[in-house]
Amino acid sequence: MEEHGSLISLVIVIVAAFLTPIILHRLKLNFIPVVIAEIIVGLIIGQSGFNIVDQDVWLETLSTLGFLFLMFLSGLEIDFSAFSNKKKETSRMLPGKEEPNAFAAALMIFTGILVLSFGLSYLFVLLHLIEDAFLMTLIISTISLGVVVPTLKEAHLMKTVIGQIILLVAVIADLVTMILLAVFVSVNGSDGGNMWLLLVLFAVGVLLYFIAKRFKNKPLFEALSTSTVQIGTRAVFTLMIVLVALSEYVGAENILGAFLAGVLVSLLAPNHELVRQLDSFGYGFLIPIFFVMVGVELDLWSLLSDKKMLLLIPLLMIAFFISKILPLLYLRKWYDMKTVMASAFLLTSTLSLVIAAAKIAERVGVITSQMSGLLVLVAVLTCLITPVVFKKLFPPYMKEEKRINIVFVGANQYTMPISKELKSALYDTVVYRKKSDAEENNLSNSLFDVEELDDLTVDTLENNGVFAADIVVFATGDLEQNAQLAMAAKSKGTERVIAHVEKEETEKKLIEEGIETFSYFLSAKALLRALIESPSIISILTNKETSLYEVELMNDNYEGLTLRNFPFTGDVIFVRIFRGNESIVPHGDTELRLHDRLILTGSKEYVDELKVELEYGG
Repeated sequence: MEEHGSLISLVIVIVAAFLTPIILHRLKLNFIPVVIAEIIVGLIIGQSGFNIVDQDVWLETLSTLGFLFLMFLSGLEIDFSAFSNKKKETSRMLPGKEEPNAFAAALMIFTGILVLSFGLSYLFVLLHLIEDAFLMTLIISTISLGVVVPTLKEAHLMKTVIGQIILLVAVIADLVTMILLAVFVSVNGSDGGNMWLLLVLFAVGVLLYFIAKRFKNKPLFEALSTSTVQIGTRAVFTLMIVLVALSEYVGAENILGAFLAGVLVSLLAPNHELVRQLDSFGYGFLIPIFFVMVGVELDLWSLLSDKKMLLLIPLLMIAFFISKILPLLYLRKWYDMKTVMASAFLLTSTLSLVIAAAKIAERVGVITSQMSGLLVLVAVLTCLITPVVFKKLFPPYMKEEKRINIVFVGANQYTMPISKELKSALYDTVVYRKKSDAEENNLSNSLFDVEELDDLTVDTLENNGVFAADIVVFATGDLEQNAQLAMAAKSKGTERVIAHVEKEETEKKLIEEGIETFSYFLSAKALLRALIESPSIISILTNKETSLYEVELMNDNYEGLTLRNFPFTGDVIFVRIFRGNESIVPHGDTELRLHDRLILTGSKEYVDELKVELEYGG
């Protein structure tokens, strides 16, 4: 009977995790992060609500694995290319102001956050509200990357200077607070004082990184990366479990090993498909169980019955905000007060690491279960409030321009006319070529926007801001050079990279790295076949008024809207909708979903306007 009850509890939690995003969507509560909704659902079915879930070994094991995987993905989420600061971000300065150095500004701000957090923590100690200033410093200074990154993406700020500063502050906070948490555990654990053992963990991590880097592109591993073997996925899980076990062995917390594994995988620049698989497994199964169980274990009524705990909730919220707003005033040299205030609110959001710190501190006996629950509750409240306030406060003119920058590397009879045809209110295009190519081909710059460079090496292209473009097309006459430059562009963080290749093995390798390819031979062959089988296809492909266009739905204002009620009328027809791997024939009752890829036909001018509205929010 006990086993039967155990399975019932597991089923309840799994079903709750499954239904949560569906309920959010149906109630149009998209402003609430799914993980927060999962905690709220956990409150309803747990101790604070109907109390229908019994904690047992099944749920404890899956919840722990979800926690470890969350920490792993937190490490994987860190984009170390952001530290290079070599991209030319979009500038939105006050008149007469120069743009700040994003990394230097972020470092200065986080230093201020850390110092101020310690001061506020010490004040809490003096008021006898808490006992451990080190723990509270860690909690106040942490920032949730899981809230910051999607909020910046949704607001189209990732490529602006202010967006890069906010992102870097969150990244630095993630790294530093995790290290501080490891130090905290070493000092307060049963084997306290063995901090030097942490060096063993980091040394093993560095060793594993170099081993993985050496064997990553070996033919054997490439051959085993497909079909049922999936050697890349196996390697990632092996790395995580080895480092988690080693963390436990040296007396550190197991989440440090999981986080370190994520950081190492991020440094190895895994292909997009592998990252997608890991995200799908984590956020599709294990992590929801963990967040639901966080809510299940939280005794809300016990917290609310304690006057001291009630007093701490607003005080902690205020401390979180003060610790961010005062250091961010440093940005007043470049930005207006509204921008600074909005940025401070977004950086106030905190979740995963606060939950981690609270649970660990409770386990080692530094805080009570009540205090642990209070910290989780405050973290949930910050994630509910801060993104909404950020969107309301942040000035619209600070967002990046709704233009797509396209760079063609290589000037020929294909790239130059295409660059001219694409240039519009939506696209900015430029062609780069070697000076020697201009002399040999006798191509004029008078009709086209062409930049001449001494050479087409990675350093030269990077120094000219090529890799900062939204789309880079490599179409030089040297096919090997196209492949090499495309790989370099992808590693430098270019969103979309397209390369001209003709060899099948090269094409396969580039596609695995997330690079799109085209071949003149295969394109001509496909076009000839289409011309023979369906002569009208040529008209669709060549007539600007009937061409096919792809638009990705990124504006959540249109989430759940049926095509019948679509508010825009114009010279455009919905031809197809691609949703993940699903192909949908659109009709009046078809509901639009975020990230749908809409295939449209109609006038280019109207499609461009629609693209701005649907992809960039108008």
